[in-house]
Amino acid sequence: MSQVSVKQLFEENKEKLCLQWGEPPPAIDRRLENHLIASSTQELIGHLNFVHPNWIQVLNQISVKYLEQLDDFSLQKRLNQLARSQLSCLIVADGAPIPYSIRQFVNEHSIPLIRSEIASLEIIWGLQTYLVRVLAPVISRHGVLLDVLGMGVMITGESGVGKSELALELISRGHGLVADDVVELRRIGPETLEGRCPPLLRDFLEVRGLGLLNIRTIFGETAIRRHKNMKLIVQLEKTAGSSINAYERLPLSNLNEIILNVSIRKVTIPVAAGRNLAVLVEAAVRNYILQLRGIDSTQEFVRRHESEMNGNTAEHFDDPHTE
Repeated sequence: MSQVSVKQLFEENKEKLCLQWGEPPPAIDRRLENHLIASSTQELIGHLNFVHPNWIQVLNQISVKYLEQLDDFSLQKRLNQLARSQLSCLIVADGAPIPYSIRQFVNEHSIPLIRSEIASLEIIWGLQTYLVRVLAPVISRHGVLLDVLGMGVMITGESGVGKSELALELISRGHGLVADDVVELRRIGPETLEGRCPPLLRDFLEVRGLGLLNIRTIFGETAIRRHKNMKLIVQLEKTAGSSINAYERLPLSNLNEIILNVSIRKVTIPVAAGRNLAVLVEAAVRNYILQLRGIDSTQEFVRRHESEMNGNTAEHFDDPHTE
């Protein structure tokens, strides 16, 4: 379950959005929880709305003038509507003055009141982006997440298969470490999973026989990534008890794994003595990048084979990579 408190929201955005407390924060800190928001009909954040209240209501100059024009009965009716909603906090933007009725309302119902000199639309855009990220569905997976050639790659496999050793070799070849052992994955978009490292494990890589290595200290700042969107899963499988020849040499269909309803491409690499796994992972990433660009080597070979079977000669094939 992902959640964020109003105080945390304030502290993490106060410099960027010039936030200030309009009133001293109440003793009880209100929280935004993703499962409650998902099951609610209320919008997350928006301009002042009494008909369809938001979890976070933003007041601008127009909203303040509208409230000041209401008679006492109408004003109280509107505020009662807000009180019955799942209101987390009020934000007065545009440097607008805070009406006495709003101060009285937030004190009576212990609702945090925040103010800012920034335009209301900028407040909404900034907090919308922030809240989508911190309230995104999250799951933890066992593996090592790396930045390989600019692509987020998670190496998975059973314990002792050599994930950390492979990660260490890739780091020494200039790639970056995001997380080892525990990878936190957040769905920040319909088809986007962002991987992060828990704060306790940040910068560390555990290698059997060597213990914990501080990758930042050994390889420098450029060897660490705070987060990376995961695009590819590399599954390492031991070949003990079975021959490497048992694996399909020419897979005609792509493997995918569903995580948080997002489909991620998956490649299985058999682990055997003498195989250079780092080179194989780099090749898998390069091949997937080509597939994203519409160049599929396997399908290209199949087309050549079918053409040969139909009576054409190899000399008639055109190389799609040359003019």
